[in-house]
Amino acid sequence: MQNQKEELGTSTAANDLSTKKCVSCSSKDLRPMTEEAATKLISEVQGWNLVNEEGTLKLNRSWKVKNFTKGLELFKLVADIAEAENHHPDLHLTGWNNVKIDIWTHSVSGLTENDFILASKINTLDMQHLLRRKMKAVSNKAEE
Repeated sequence: MQNQKEELGTSTAANDLSTKKCVSCSSKDLRPMTEEAATKLISEVQGWNLVNEEGTLKLNRSWKVKNFTKGLELFKLVADIAEAENHHPDLHLTGWNNVKIDIWTHSVSGLTENDFILASKINTLDMQHLLRRKMKAVSNKAEE
């Protein structure tokens, strides 16, 4: 079971984050975490990248979906979690099957634990039926 969870992008540590609830972003005590703190937490959300866009730390992750409507289905799954947590990512669907999600706490212009909680919850989604299968390399004997 552990290997299956790792393949799906979750781990025991990530499961701990996925059971937490996001705190209100309107709290005056909410501060962006340091890059060092974010670097330590990134390993708990497999598949996500830590990026710095114009001085703002963000999490992002990309998927290739089977088709345009599967991308919209993925957005719906993510939207349900985002609404339940009252923490909303930026969703991008480009080139008909390229999905990208950016997560950061807009109110503090950076990352908070909420962002890692949301990423962890997204990692628990059953989305395999929406994703393109990886193509196996085909050897061309004529080229050898």
